[in-house]
Amino acid sequence: MVASQFWTETRFVVTGGGGFLGQSLVEGLRARGATAVAVPRSREYDLRREEAILRLLQEHRPEVIIHLAAVVGGIGANRANPGRYCYDNLIMGIQLMEQARLLGVRKMVVAGTVCAYPKFARVPFREDELWDGYPEETNAPYGLAKKMLLVQAQAYRQQYGFNAIYLLPVNLYGPRDNFDPDSSHVIPALIRKCLEAKQAGRPILEVWGTGAASREFLYVDDCAEGLLLATERYDKPEPVNLGSGQEISIKDLVLTIARLTGFKGEIRWDATKPDGQPRRCLDVSRALAEFGFRARTSFEEGLRRTIEWYAHTAGYPL
Repeated sequence: MVASQFWTETRFVVTGGGGFLGQSLVEGLRARGATAVAVPRSREYDLRREEAILRLLQEHRPEVIIHLAAVVGGIGANRANPGRYCYDNLIMGIQLMEQARLLGVRKMVVAGTVCAYPKFARVPFREDELWDGYPEETNAPYGLAKKMLLVQAQAYRQQYGFNAIYLLPVNLYGPRDNFDPDSSHVIPALIRKCLEAKQAGRPILEVWGTGAASREFLYVDDCAEGLLLATERYDKPEPVNLGSGQEISIKDLVLTIARLTGFKGEIRWDATKPDGQPRRCLDVSRALAEFGFRARTSFEEGLRRTIEWYAHTAGYPL
């Protein structure tokens, strides 16, 4: 099947397709000519329940499933909800893959998480070292739940010949991200804090941690592109990192967001709060070699787009 036919003649189900990454991915699917794209919503199909999964698959008869649905959040949300984040993410993926296998789905693409990596993984993180230690404690229940879907995918390939692939996106950011202060990740949380402090005229911005930790970030549209390239071109059991390959300290991230939002006050660090994993930076060579993926959006440009989107949506002047 040629590439254009792959998209136009395949029936897709995208779980989590109404979410942050999902919206970008569904737009990418449709831009490629895909027309049979089902985007189940949780209010109609609770993927924690087997009967809902069966109904979804029987109604839409997908040939390819892209599984993005997840219960996610930042450090605070992970610390408050370890049981929920473990159970919900595990049960959704395990049941969906089993029913997909039983109903003859041709391919399943699973979005894992960088939180699956060991807390003290060697930098840059290499896929072959994924099992070399325990994840960072604050997000281990979530990271391990998603990691077990890699085990399931490889076991199902070995025993049943089921074509499931597993990708490891790094921290994402971009327009339409979650800016809820109770559950957002670091970039949207900082953007909101800076804009609120600037509008209120507050001279001090308090930030969790010491600023010493580092992170790598991937613009959401770039991640969607990587997932779509893998959907079309990758059919192997080994997990694959999706990232930009660029590392930034949290301190530099805060200073950059403060500059781009126009906040000119003092940054005050609360060292009583956790930094999370000390460093995150991926080896992204496998994605380039296997299916030609390379991140295209520069970090500063991606931040500008994200800040402009949120400022416009929330009514903040820039």
